[in-house]
Amino acid sequence: MIKIGVKQWLTVVKRTDFGVYLGTEEERILLPIKQVPEDLEIGDPLEVFVYRDSSDRLIATVRTPKIMLGEVANLTVKEVNGIGAFLDWGLEKDLFLPFKEQNRKLKAGDTCMVALYVDKSDRLCATMKIYNHLQIATGYQKDDEFTGIIYEIKPEMGAFVAVDYRYHGMIPMNEFYGNVSVGSLVTGRVLKVRPDGKLDLGIRKKAHEQMDEDVTLVLSLMKERGGSLSFDDRANPELIKTETGLSKNAFKRAVGRLLKEGKIRIEPNSITLL
Repeated sequence: MIKIGVKQWLTVVKRTDFGVYLGTEEERILLPIKQVPEDLEIGDPLEVFVYRDSSDRLIATVRTPKIMLGEVANLTVKEVNGIGAFLDWGLEKDLFLPFKEQNRKLKAGDTCMVALYVDKSDRLCATMKIYNHLQIATGYQKDDEFTGIIYEIKPEMGAFVAVDYRYHGMIPMNEFYGNVSVGSLVTGRVLKVRPDGKLDLGIRKKAHEQMDEDVTLVLSLMKERGGSLSFDDRANPELIKTETGLSKNAFKRAVGRLLKEGKIRIEPNSITLL
């Protein structure tokens, strides 16, 4: 059975002047001539992606789009008109994002995180409401590493992440640090696998590894600013977060390490390199 929205292996069943047909004698689909490999013969298998062309006909392509069913991706808006937005997903026909599937106003040149779905007319469309299109994670364990994209931030809860671009995950606010926002690519480790299969995530490393990075960060900031910081470890947590991207506790630990190693001097409202 030919499936829309995914890559699949199909067999060449017929050759014409305008391309080859793939599939079976009962169910077949066209691969346009400009994409047909030179040495392709009837009976050969070929991996293709299936979607609908500008005439709403099913068609095959050997290109790999920037998003497939079951995935999320950041795509660029090429055009916005009276019915919605059209996104660049790496194929000849742009991907349609209806107004009802948008959660903010878009303009040409914007990027937005979307999932792919099949609408009632069996056409591929994009949606910015990606929560229900993510999957329950399987095979993850505590301390496994992950890569993901932040798609929503709720200050009272944390940051919601599409783990490996397809699974449910969340970074609790007490694990949230640094200059990250919706659309940011983040890496870290799994803190907990919940009973429902969703993942609690941390973007800070284990304590001893993280402190090394925090110390390096503080030293770099001081060097960039002429050898000192205009605040100390008793400063307001919001100021420390804004200036360094670290929590107050992480900053105090890094400063404490540097002080113990004799690399800094702490004065009222400043820290200076020695």
